Amino acid sequence: MKNVNAVEIETVEPGSLAEQSGIRAGDRLVSLNRRRVRDAIDLLFYGSEPELRLAIQRGDKQISCYIDRGEGDGKGLGISLKPLRVKTCGNKCIFCFVMQLPKGLRKALYLKDEDYRFSFLYGNYITLTNLTRDERKRIVEQHLSPLYISVHATDMAVRRILLGNESAPDILKELKYFAGHGIRMHTQIVLCPGYNDKKILSSTINDLYKLYPYIQSIAIVPVGLTEHRRKPLTPVNRADAADALGIVHRFQARFRRKHGEGIVYAADELYLKAGLDIPPYKQYDELSQVENGIGLIALFRHQARRLKIPQFAPKRRFVTFTGTSFAPFLEVFAERLRRHGVDLQVIPVENTFFGKSVTVAGLLTGRDVMKALSGCLHKDDILLIPDVVMREGDQIFLDDVALNDVEDILGVRALLVAATPQGLLEGIQKSIESVRRIS
Repeated sequence: MKNVNAVEIETVEPGSLAEQSGIRAGDRLVSLNRRRVRDAIDLLFYGSEPELRLAIQRGDKQISCYIDRGEGDGKGLGISLKPLRVKTCGNKCIFCFVMQLPKGLRKALYLKDEDYRFSFLYGNYITLTNLTRDERKRIVEQHLSPLYISVHATDMAVRRILLGNESAPDILKELKYFAGHGIRMHTQIVLCPGYNDKKILSSTINDLYKLYPYIQSIAIVPVGLTEHRRKPLTPVNRADAADALGIVHRFQARFRRKHGEGIVYAADELYLKAGLDIPPYKQYDELSQVENGIGLIALFRHQARRLKIPQFAPKRRFVTFTGTSFAPFLEVFAERLRRHGVDLQVIPVENTFFGKSVTVAGLLTGRDVMKALSGCLHKDDILLIPDVVMREGDQIFLDDVALNDVEDILGVRALLVAATPQGLLEGIQKSIESVRRIS
């Protein structure tokens, strides 16, 4: 009889321990050393032992495989499991970005994940509102740390309003449980004026700090609003941003005196909204929240300063683009490249798809990019496309416009590059070498 709880083995590496033991792609992994395997995390956790007995489901038969790799042999089994089935979010957050998306986008964009495994593996933020008792136990037993937690407010009534979930558990109780078991956490507060700003923001930061060092960082991020939102929410304005930054800076100063690190950090966007300078690179410590838009500009500047740029004499002009908020900072780097012989033009792209208030490059669509670039390009230009605008693993924008569509419609050669100073430089060098070979 087929074991419905077994996990399908998607691939088996040629020559691996698994292949040598007769394991095949399409087999289903039932258990390792009599422990049920639910996903890739269990495979990593239980598969590290030197002697392994695998229960395998093949069709209607169950077979047993024995692998002895010896003490201290860190070689993997050579199998990969079918991707995790994602646990979805049951909250109705008043600021949920997914709920602000227009209709007609690809299905994957409308998925609201709330999965502790994705938090551990990929740094996805979770609210801890759908954890079962067994899942809590597993997080502790397997030490799935760090986790990334959306707190927003430690005041339970305020948090329930923000999450649109009247039965959301006491977040402080949850955090204290994990901290008490040695689980480290990075947290975020999505700042919504009138809800969790001012005194609520201060008390939330203070409450989280009490769990330091298990609370490793606290990110303050302004609420992101698109023109497609249905619920009325007040965007963060200049005064709101300045007020929040004042709170952050006061806590940072206190934390640095006592611990030598800031602990709480504000998103780059808050500084831009407040009209204040971005802090220096060293103020972001370990850059633990850079994927959350915290320290991105400082990191780019730091990388640019350290980059050695050779002298060029290219025959073609290069063009790149970014969101309106980052364009001035990218232009500074482009000016430096020009002094080394590279004509790099930076085009700021206004986001008409989500709305002008959405200013980051990662949410630009192919149609907005082509609209902004139309009339700006020459026939022999080379377009450098930052990889953050493309879906990971392929060359497609959010609106399903492909890289080759951009080339065909704009009539220029396009090259996907890493959205870093090094990535831009490598793209330029690669293009120059390609032109030399052709000519």
